[in-house]
Amino acid sequence: MTQQAQRQKPPSNWAAREALREKGQFWTPQWAAEAMIAYCLAGGAESIFDPAVGAGAFLIAAKEMARKKRRQVNLFGAELDRDALRQAESNGLSARDLEWVVTGDFVLRPPDKLFPAIVANPPYIRHHRLSSSTKESLRALGAELIGKELDGRAGLHVYFLLRALQALEDGGRLAFIMPADTCEGVFAGTLWRWITSRYRLDAVVTFTPEASPFPNVDTNPIILLIRNARPEAHFLWAKCRRAGSEALREWIDAGFDPVSTDEITIHRRDLQEGLDSGLSRPPSERSDAGITLAEFASVMRGIATGANEFFFLTRRRANELKIPADMLLPAIGRTRDAPTEEITQDTLRQLEAAGRPNLLFAPDGRELDDFPEAARNYLRQGRDAELDKRPLIATRRPWYKMEIRKAPPFLFAYLGRRNARFIRNMAGVMPLTSFLCVYPRNEDADSIARLWQALKHPDTVNNLARVGKSYGAGAIKVEPRALERLPIPDHVVAELSLTPTRSQTALFSN
Repeated sequence: MTQQAQRQKPPSNWAAREALREKGQFWTPQWAAEAMIAYCLAGGAESIFDPAVGAGAFLIAAKEMARKKRRQVNLFGAELDRDALRQAESNGLSARDLEWVVTGDFVLRPPDKLFPAIVANPPYIRHHRLSSSTKESLRALGAELIGKELDGRAGLHVYFLLRALQALEDGGRLAFIMPADTCEGVFAGTLWRWITSRYRLDAVVTFTPEASPFPNVDTNPIILLIRNARPEAHFLWAKCRRAGSEALREWIDAGFDPVSTDEITIHRRDLQEGLDSGLSRPPSERSDAGITLAEFASVMRGIATGANEFFFLTRRRANELKIPADMLLPAIGRTRDAPTEEITQDTLRQLEAAGRPNLLFAPDGRELDDFPEAARNYLRQGRDAELDKRPLIATRRPWYKMEIRKAPPFLFAYLGRRNARFIRNMAGVMPLTSFLCVYPRNEDADSIARLWQALKHPDTVNNLARVGKSYGAGAIKVEPRALERLPIPDHVVAELSLTPTRSQTALFSN
């Protein structure tokens, strides 16, 4: 998330948004930039360094706040995008203000000096947008800095944070605005154990969806306020409730007043509890932590076809191709195709009437010439279209052999505009990768019915935020292993007489 000044208007079309996304550039509003600068200046810093200057939001805020406080603050920075620096000049930074801003790669070619204050909105470039060579360099950097490579799913913003901490003077202050996945990703445990064992985490600032500094971006932002000082066992956790409010800056200017208001809620949290819960998540309610879903069910991803346009068919298309009925399985591909809490035969009929695909073409592993003629001809069309060369499909032997699941009693819609939710699979459909498959360990009808009541219980659903990765507008994503860690509250377990068990069931075949 390279910062841009508030005065720069966001792009109005998809192409422009995608161009910014490639660069990881999103806009930091003035009210958030000023709050972060207030933290840096509270340490008495005479210079501020921004490793991702962009269009200059933080340097502009630093210049203006220093003027109001009658202080002299030297501005330093780095930026890869020359166009962004030209925007910074048009936003009010003079050539003299930018004199000590270098054009270069801060992460892989850092400055050779330390700074008393570092502030940034680093580029939010997720791992799948990075080249293989860049990923390799970043992972080597992680190993160099913390003694262990971070998981390959760590984005560029994570390495900006590590490099910036390395560039912080003793007693210096760092203010970063980051996506919540910095604290929620599979790499988060390793990352934060290292950081909090060496630096003092003063505060974490979170936002309600309506107060987000980036209301039109699919990310859940947090602000991290960290000092290069002896670690402490507690930190402050704030939740901002109104965008554009001065409450955040005033709270920081007041030295972290612990009193909550209508606009900002403050918690003093135990550091270990915060690390266990996830620093971006609310405090854990340990009094009713619950028993994890793994005691009652196992979870796996839905079926990945590798080419939905070929394997996921409408009834009409399947009839045109004359695909044999025994090679077609009822299936569902999008969360929006399951609008209610149950998928029934009526759901499938409605999808068919709407022209939506609801059948999975599921060839087995026999030789191509052993298939019925219609299926054989269709598979040849797929081969002619070079589907067999696509990355996922190319790993199969033969390429058309579809992975199969036992139809799960429950689906979980783990990411979407709608809230993540459990869905009862009454139609025996095969879910594709927009869903997770949830398999109860006790398979008798009564146990399944009671587990269903537990899964849709509001207190269970509320716990999803404790195991998922958060995105914009309150959306969350929960991966299979994380969903197995979902706490089902003790009182729900007791009310429904659920019995934990770890017995295993054969769930799929290839």
